Amino acid sequence: MVTYFIIAVTALVSWRCFSRPDWMQRLALIPFRVIREREWYRLISHGFVHADTMHLLVNMFTFWSFGVYIEALFERVGFPLWAYPTLYFGGMVAASLYDVVKRRNNPDFVSVGASGAVSAVLFSAIFFDPWSKILLFAVVPVPGIVFGVLYLIYCQYMDKRGKDRINHNAHFYGAVFGFLFPLFFNPSLIHLFLSYF
Repeated sequence: MVTYFIIAVTALVSWRCFSRPDWMQRLALIPFRVIREREWYRLISHGFVHADTMHLLVNMFTFWSFGVYIEALFERVGFPLWAYPTLYFGGMVAASLYDVVKRRNNPDFVSVGASGAVSAVLFSAIFFDPWSKILLFAVVPVPGIVFGVLYLIYCQYMDKRGKDRINHNAHFYGAVFGFLFPLFFNPSLIHLFLSYF
């Protein structure tokens, strides 16, 4: 239920911001403003706006694909009700912190999208079921753990290249947060993960 609510709100806000660039600018992650103007809300608000329709659709489809599963799984394993929203929004914040520190003096750096939060949800799914298949490039089925390793390597490689306008750091740090998140509630779950190998 939480998954569908987040998707609906994100789609609505993003859609509205497509025709209102001033709104997008107010909600985007701009580390310079986060630090200088103390606009901490941007650590969350940037996840509700997307650069374009394709960005929104890819993020929300991926979130739906893994979010419904993780939301139900968290309930089954006895995590508190607030655990799932904390995973999502915590992933959003964790995905932003590196850039807030690194880009705090760059007034031109702007980042939007829920990719960090979505990566957190995806990597929690990998933690709980590392051998389930995930489609690489939406075509080739590979085990989740293999996808995860390739994803992290790709994020680091693309960040070093720096030739596109994608915030690869957000993907990377959101993913790491999401993978470790279940251990915050129950450190013994590491034995469950290791039992798959």
